[in-house]
Amino acid sequence: MLTNIRQITVNEYHQMAEMGIFHPEERLELISGQIIKMAAKGTAHEAAITRTQRIFNQRLGNQVLIRTQSPIKLDDYSEPEPDIAVVKTNALDYEDHHPQPSEIFLIIEIADSSLKYDREVKTSAYAKSGIIDYWVLDLNGRKLYVYRLPNAEGYQSESILGENLTISPLAFPDCQTKIRDFLMKV
Repeated sequence: MLTNIRQITVNEYHQMAEMGIFHPEERLELISGQIIKMAAKGTAHEAAITRTQRIFNQRLGNQVLIRTQSPIKLDDYSEPEPDIAVVKTNALDYEDHHPQPSEIFLIIEIADSSLKYDREVKTSAYAKSGIIDYWVLDLNGRKLYVYRLPNAEGYQSESILGENLTISPLAFPDCQTKIRDFLMKV
């Protein structure tokens, strides 16, 4: 790691946004103290988010809150905006803070053009912060990467599941879903 890079904190990132440094339509997220420009959202990406959100809303109902492309705070230097965050319910709907790792059951990133970034950069950030269940849905490869058992070096468990297999979140083992249900029908 380079030592001459100055990391931006979450608080500084928020101050920059409040000062109007970023264009209001600019899609950004803070990962490990660096401001990252997010890829444009295509129709397949958006459809997969909609399908995934619908599945979890139907199966988990009021047990959880499903947040889509909304910030979560991993630590003082990372505030990503995952495609799907399955989080604990909150009386204020997180009006006073963004969900933090202890409040997060599952993070899902939908990858069409971002597979390498989601599997490398985001995997590292999520593991270091202790996100216990992280999935990357590969739209092009029609498979799901499942990361579990996080520690400071990364995830100790990585599985790659084909579209005909079934998955359930660690926190909700009865919520079984075929991976193909998250994907475009072919």
